[in-house]
Parts: sequence; structure tokens; C-alpha cells
Amino acid sequence: MPSYHPPLRDMHFVMHELFNVTDELKMIPRHADIDTDTINAVLEEGGKFAAEVIFPLNVSGDAQGCALDKATHEVAAPDGFKAAYAQYVEGGWPSLSCDPEFGGQGLPLVLNQCMYEMMNSANQAWTMYPGLSHGAYEALHAHGTPEQKALYLPKLTSGEWTGTMCLTEPHCGTDLGLLRSKAEPQPDGSYRITGQKIFISAGEHDLAANIVHLVLARLPDAPSGSKGISLFVVPKFNVNADGSLGERNPIFCTGLEHKMGIHGNATAQLNLDGAVGTMVGHANKGLAAMFVMMNAARLGVGNQSLGLTEVAYQNAAAYAKDRIQMRALSGPKAPDKPADPIIVHPDVRKMLLTARAYAEGGRALAIHIAMLIEKELYSDDHEERKACADEVALLTPIVKAFLTDNGWIATTHCQQVFGGHGYIKEWGMEQFVRDARINMIYEGTNTVQALDLLGRKVLGDNGAKLKKFGKKIAAFIEEEGVDEAMQEFVNPLADLGDKVTKLTTELGMKAFGNADEVGAAAVDYLRVCGHLVFAYLFARMAKIALQKQGSGDPFYTAKLHTARFYFAKLLPETAGLIRTARSGLAPLMAMDEAMF
Repeated sequence: MPSYHPPLRDMHFVMHELFNVTDELKMIPRHADIDTDTINAVLEEGGKFAAEVIFPLNVSGDAQGCALDKATHEVAAPDGFKAAYAQYVEGGWPSLSCDPEFGGQGLPLVLNQCMYEMMNSANQAWTMYPGLSHGAYEALHAHGTPEQKALYLPKLTSGEWTGTMCLTEPHCGTDLGLLRSKAEPQPDGSYRITGQKIFISAGEHDLAANIVHLVLARLPDAPSGSKGISLFVVPKFNVNADGSLGERNPIFCTGLEHKMGIHGNATAQLNLDGAVGTMVGHANKGLAAMFVMMNAARLGVGNQSLGLTEVAYQNAAAYAKDRIQMRALSGPKAPDKPADPIIVHPDVRKMLLTARAYAEGGRALAIHIAMLIEKELYSDDHEERKACADEVALLTPIVKAFLTDNGWIATTHCQQVFGGHGYIKEWGMEQFVRDARINMIYEGTNTVQALDLLGRKVLGDNGAKLKKFGKKIAAFIEEEGVDEAMQEFVNPLADLGDKVTKLTTELGMKAFGNADEVGAAAVDYLRVCGHLVFAYLFARMAKIALQKQGSGDPFYTAKLHTARFYFAKLLPETAGLIRTARSGLAPLMAMDEAMF
């Protein structure tokens, strides 16, 4: 059976030594009284919940799955999930970073980020039930009417109700402009919504008393395409004016998807047959409102793979120290045993260090963007809010795609460390691999994220957001370039920064001639940019480790080794990616369709 230990030491390092989050948060009026002890205490308790309450349900939940009663359309989550959710609500965890106006604790978003990393490590399928509620909360908080906020946000904040996002339909996934669900206006100002939705995570379950669905649909006179989409809040049970539950709304689960992974989460097919809903935001402007939830979900999916990367690494590292197979090529390392532990073999170490580097780099990026969002939302400095919003926009597709690609690489590497045992259920590794695979697909495939990054976030503003981020890197390089000990980190970072600038310019020129050049290069380009971000963060972490490695704490020595491995073995991937990005459209489109 697998095990899990919350990585609190590395979280503390990233928060308190790399980003100085306590001092940064104190500059935001709503967090003026925050202190490091509070942050650490909350995370310690959160780690206990993840490791002791929901991690023991991960394997059993995967084996059992969810069950649909076709007569009642009700879904039962795996055994233990409902009780764990009740304990989650009782502990106040859903309200951690929510607005105090609606019953939230108002704690920093970075705490929620770290809490969710630990829960995703422990049990991704279970964590998706409360996780989607945060997105629904954010969308209603940003775009809901005062009446909608008063009706729904207190219950979403407390966790008494959960939320979903209902976008996909049988004939359309990413291309939401094709959706057909209809919303008929009613005399009382509500709407009757009819249509089918599929792939709805946590779309039906027995964990909470009500489920608040955010549904995309079209008004009768809506223009075609994405400009004719509106957003509606459609509860499972209609809600009375006093907040009590009314009659069952006709939005029913008609089937559960049979999936490769995340078996413990109910991925539902939903049928709406005149379900009552109210509009969120403005008519035909639903995508703008839904994007609040979609962006939250994209960051959340990156966090899912970060969690899986960490737990897979922990188990593979423990196994590699214990499993004996063959001798080291340079001679026995454990002469008292019939063979050496496999951790002595270079390629095993490469697989382990790859997972470790992707976990530590991903954690730094995830905490960084959580702090950016905090400032974007709550700083009293308008310029700072704008700068943070731009960086969040730039980094969101990288968090989603780079971290999930890395999660797939890391979990399969860790499975490989186990050899044949990695393919067997009881070791838990094959579940991490299966669960990780969906993260590259949903909430906008990684190709869509790449197109968003290159086409919209970079070329769309002539590189303005990228240049701002590049200035941060350039300032760091200038400051540390004189330190001889930092050369092994600063020089490759500077070199990659220059190459990204040149590549961006080249791709922009190609796109003027043929927009499909963006599609040909985007996936490689995003991965190059992901490595640029990781290289910057690892260089900053290496600086701290160099300063403190004489403290006697082996943590800093290990951090330095991991950073060196990243620069030596993982960052060089960018050379091939840049070359393939530059190869352009022709090799992809030259073959006639009939030849495929």
C-alpha cells in the first residue's frame, strides 16, 4: 500500500524563505494581522486531514467507484467519502480563504493552495468534490447579483452545498460556440433550461444537501457562436427565499462515465428538462463570467498534478531505497546484501530526481501564482493589481499545461521505478498514473492552453506581458551575475531568456504570414516558457540554498542538488523544443489528408 507525508518543510521554505509571504501579506490591509505561526499551524492541521482522513480512502475509492441509481438518478460516492466530507466541513476547511461577508475565514489564498496540494496528493478524486465548489464560489462572487450571492455563497462557503461547472455537451468539448442548450425566459425573471451536459465532474453525489450547477446555455434570440452564450445558476434543489431547500429541479444524472482514472469522482451525464435557473452576469456574456471559474479550475488542475507528482515521488523514493536488484556497475554498494538497492543505479536516480524537481518547481510556481492572485484581488495599489493580473494571465496556461505534462512524466517515471510491481494495483502507482492522465485533457486540453499562451497572452499584446516577466528575470540575472557561485544557474537562465525572446519574435513574424504557424509551434513554445519559469524559480531557490548550506541542515544541500540536476538534466530539453518550434507548419501539413 502507498503512503503519504505532507511536504511541510518544503512548503515552509517556499513560503517563508523564497517568497517571504508573511511580510508580503501584511502589506495587504485584509491580512495586516497574519503571522507565520498561524500559517504553519493551519497547514499542519490541513496535512493531518489529508494524510489521515482522505488518503486512506484513495485506493478503496478507486476500486469501488461511484454508483448511479437509474430509478432515482441519485449517485452514491464510494464508502467513507461522505463521512470524510462531513469532517472536512466540520473542520471549517471549505471557508479557509472565502470572504468573511459570506461566512469565510478570510485567510490568504496561499493557504488554500497548499491545502489543496496536500489533498490532491492524498486523494484527487475526493478533492474534486469540494474543489469545484471554489470555482463556483469565485464565479458567483465576481458576477452574481446581490440576491444570488446572499442565496448561494454562504452555503458554498460553509461547504453545506457544493458546486459544478456545466459546459461540455455530447457534440462539443472545447468549442463551446457549438453548444445547443436552451434557456427560455419566464415571466418571473427566471429561465427554463433544456439540454444535455457530459463530463461534469462531481455532477451528482450524496456528499452535500444541494449542488449548485453553473450552466452555459443560449437564449432564444442569441447570436450564433461563442458570442451567444449566457451563464445560469441551476441548483439541484430549488432554493426558497429564506435559503431553505424547495422542490427538486429537473436536472438529473442519466449516466456516469466509465473512466481510466479518478474513479471515486462522479463524472456525470446531466439532462436538463426545463430546469429552473437564474442568469449570472449579462445576456450573451456568459463566457466572461464562466472564465472566472474556468481559470480557477485550470490552476486547480495544475495543482492536481503537482499533488500526484509529490505522492508518486515519495513512494518511488522509499521503494528505491528498499528494493535490491543487481550490483552497481562500479562495484557493490551494499556488500552485506545479495544485491544493491536500486537507488544506486544512475537511471533510477534520474527518474526520481525528475519527479522531485518537477514537484519542487511546481510547488514554487503554484505558491507564486497564489500570491499574485492575492495581490490582484486585494492590494490597495492599483498599479500592483494590474501588474499581478497580467502575470497571472500569462502564467495560468503554463500552470495548467506544464505542471500536468510534468505530472504525467513524473508519475510514469515513478511507476517505472517499481518495475513490474508498478503495474500492480496494490502498490498504488498505477492509480497515480491513471489519475494523472485526465489532467492533461480537461479544463481545456494542454494544446488549447498552448494556443492561449502564444496566440492570446503573448502575440495578442505584442509580448507586453512576457516582457514584464522577462524584466524580473533580467533584474535577477543582473543582481546575481557577479556571484561566481551562482554562475551555473544564472548563465543558462540568461541564455534561455535570450532564446525565448528571439523565438517569440520569429514566431510572431511567421504568424503574420499564416496564423496556423501558431498552432504548429504553440505546444513546444509553452514547454519552453514553462522551463524558463522553472529555471528562474530554481535559480532563486539555489541562491538561498547556497547561502544556508553551511547551517548543517541537509534540506539546503538536497535543494541545491535538485536545482543542479534540473539545470543539468531537464532544462536542456529546451534546445530540442526550440528547434521543433522553428521547424514550422510545413512538416505537419504537407501530407494530403487522404494519405493518413
